[in-house]
Amino acid sequence: MAKRILIIDGHPDAAEGRLCHALAAAYAEGAAAAGHDASVIRLASLDIPFLRSQQEFEHGAVPEGLTAAAEALLAADHVVLVFPLWLGTMPALLKAFLEQVFRPGTAFAYQENGFPKKLLAGRSARVVVTMGMPAMIYRWFFGAHGVRGLERNILAFTGMKPIHETLFGNVEGASEQTRNGWLAQMRELGRRAD
Repeated sequence: MAKRILIIDGHPDAAEGRLCHALAAAYAEGAAAAGHDASVIRLASLDIPFLRSQQEFEHGAVPEGLTAAAEALLAADHVVLVFPLWLGTMPALLKAFLEQVFRPGTAFAYQENGFPKKLLAGRSARVVVTMGMPAMIYRWFFGAHGVRGLERNILAFTGMKPIHETLFGNVEGASEQTRNGWLAQMRELGRRAD
C-alpha cells in the first residue's frame, strides 16, 4: 500500500555535497521507486523565524512561509527527519522549524483536563542522524539524549508511533564505499516506507 511520506532534511547548510542531503534524496528515491508519494522539505532553503514567547507559540499562526510544510505534515502517513548531530542534539534551525510547525492546533491540542490531544496520531516516523563520533558511543555512553528527547518529547508527544532511528557515525572519515552503503540503506528504507 502506497504511503505519503514527508522527508524533512534538517541540515542548515544549503551547500550541495552534504551527507544529510544525499541521505534524504536516497530515501525519497527509494520511496518513489516503490510507488510511494515522497516529498522533501530542505530546511536550509526556508526562512524559519525563531519563536520568542509562549504567547506566540500557543496563539500565533504558523508563519506563511511554513504553512505548506505544516500542510504536508498533516497529509503525511510517515515522517522522516534527517539531520546532523550538533552539540549532542539537532541543529537550532531544525528545532526552530519544529517549534513553528509542531504547535498547538497542528500537532497537538490542549484539553481542559489531562494531557493534550495528539493530533499526529496514526503517523509513523524515522529519525536519521549523522555524527562525527561512533554511533555506538553516542547511543551507549551518552544515551543518545538528543535523539531520545526528540522522539519522546516531540514525536511521541504528538502521537507518532512507531518511531525508528538510524544513526550514522564517523561520517567525516567514512570511505566512499561506506557512504554508498548508507545511501543504499536509505533507498531500501524508502522503498519499505520505514
